[in-house]
Amino acid sequence: MRLLIDTNIFIYREDHGVIPESIQTLIKILSKLRVQILIHPLSKEEIERDKNKKRRDIALSKIGAYATLENPPDAMKDEKFIDMVGRAEDSHEMVDINLLYCIYREATQYLITEDKGIHKKASVVKLSDRVLTVKEAIEKFEGFLPIETVQIPPSLMHVPLHNLDIQDPFFDSLKKEYHDFEDWWTEKSREGRKAWVYFRENGKIGAILILKTEDEAIPSVPPLPRKKRVKVCTLKVEEIGHKIGELFIKISIRFAINNQLDELYLTHYTKPEGDHLVDLIEEFGFKKVSEKETGEYVYVKSIHPHKDNYGTVEIAKQFYPGFYDGVEVKKFLVPIQPQHHNRLFIDCSGRQTSLFELAKRGGELITEGNTIKKAYLCHSKIKKLSPGDILLFYRSQDIRAVTTIGITEMVYNDVTSAEEAMHYIGKRSVYSVKEIAEMTRKPTKVILFMQHFNLPKPVPLEFLKRENIIGWAPQSISEIEHKEYQQIKKTGGIDESFTID
Repeated sequence: MRLLIDTNIFIYREDHGVIPESIQTLIKILSKLRVQILIHPLSKEEIERDKNKKRRDIALSKIGAYATLENPPDAMKDEKFIDMVGRAEDSHEMVDINLLYCIYREATQYLITEDKGIHKKASVVKLSDRVLTVKEAIEKFEGFLPIETVQIPPSLMHVPLHNLDIQDPFFDSLKKEYHDFEDWWTEKSREGRKAWVYFRENGKIGAILILKTEDEAIPSVPPLPRKKRVKVCTLKVEEIGHKIGELFIKISIRFAINNQLDELYLTHYTKPEGDHLVDLIEEFGFKKVSEKETGEYVYVKSIHPHKDNYGTVEIAKQFYPGFYDGVEVKKFLVPIQPQHHNRLFIDCSGRQTSLFELAKRGGELITEGNTIKKAYLCHSKIKKLSPGDILLFYRSQDIRAVTTIGITEMVYNDVTSAEEAMHYIGKRSVYSVKEIAEMTRKPTKVILFMQHFNLPKPVPLEFLKRENIIGWAPQSISEIEHKEYQQIKKTGGIDESFTID
């Protein structure tokens, strides 16, 4: 993208002091977007005519930092345009008219100016949406920035590529598979690209995730048309036992949602002897759709659900975090104590990081609370829960509100041994072996589920009581009606585009 700036944005005729904060903010945004900022040659000529040498030299030093628009169109040769905007009364207005003419003739996409006369003329020729004040430009271009405020666990860091050691043995396999990997890394480092990184105790890299937003076609067989997508540029995990890969899938999807994109993709050389990455991404809805000339397969995932021939559990997996919530699906309120809520739903807003998240269990980093697939243990006697049912987790005692939505994958009732419970739970549990052994002294319900959304607006107990959804704070898992679920869903702010009924 290219845009033209009026010199009054950076140079004030009566003041050669510091640049205002708003302009500094705008320049930072444009720099991140790699927008080319141009100066019209007439603007420079106008400054050169200033008879105040000190002021002229300061102004030229500032304007010299920006590229000049080459061979700009000449407004004075377009009688039709001049008739619309009016003839210039002086040399300054002549410059203004030529700046606006560059937008009229599509020489650049935008003009940024504080000059009211230019804005008035822009309105006449119906270019007001492309002639912006500094404030308007900040508001507009901020919306183009990728949103990287994805909540990540304390065990990960979001760092610039230039702070990572490309000679770390972790990168050896990537260099082998992608011969231009080091050149690509250098280029992206210079652009300021960042990565989500898990570091081992010895400081070496154990896992890395690099994302970007794209708006282009994917050259492959068959070719994929141009579309706004999130590209998973790099996803490599050596710490398989830590479930970092699943966590990276979750971060990638949240990144897509934050940027209002509904499709993600990655390319990958599939290993014939077995491929952990393919197993992982296919579990959460990435599908192999085409092949590139290099031999890489293209895997694409959509996050807005459609039913087709999928069952409810399969919809929840294929279109995660989208899910099916039709009337035939049962809905349950699940009370959960704060200490368990903190550990199961680490990314739920409003909670504070605890030392537990930084602790180790048996030498292994605890990340299950940040992943998608989870397990919840309780002593509820309800027998109605089935795969595909919706779980509305109600945090008791302190917040006293519904905070999180999950989808049931499997339920095991009346488990009475720690060994059996651990067999069902696998690596999903945030509970220690000691805690599981203590719980299973009594018949225990093991619920395997996927966490889909934290409610943007937790639904408080007062609302549940006022709407007659429940009469008092829930003490055990209880079923609610479909219409009551819809009230919670609407009040909690769940985006309808992620559900299908």
